[in-house]
Amino acid sequence: MVSQTVNVVRYSALFSGILYGWYHRRTLQAEGTKHKIEQATHHQEKLIDEAKAAWKRKQEGPSTSVITDPDHPQFDLEKLLASWDKAS
Repeated sequence: MVSQTVNVVRYSALFSGILYGWYHRRTLQAEGTKHKIEQATHHQEKLIDEAKAAWKRKQEGPSTSVITDPDHPQFDLEKLLASWDKAS
């Protein structure tokens, strides 16, 4: 026969374990959610930076470079010859 003291200790350990497990899961889930939000923010900032760099390249690209491909629709022979003249 099990004494009442042993039963009290057993059930106290069981309930404290259940409470600890609930609390621990809750904290881990909160940390996971926080980590996901930080990752999403970092990813979004990275995409914004890439878009800004692409926009800057697009704005600077055609005005400063000379198109040397004769099949390109914006090919201009006079600009090509002028750039070769400046280079020499």
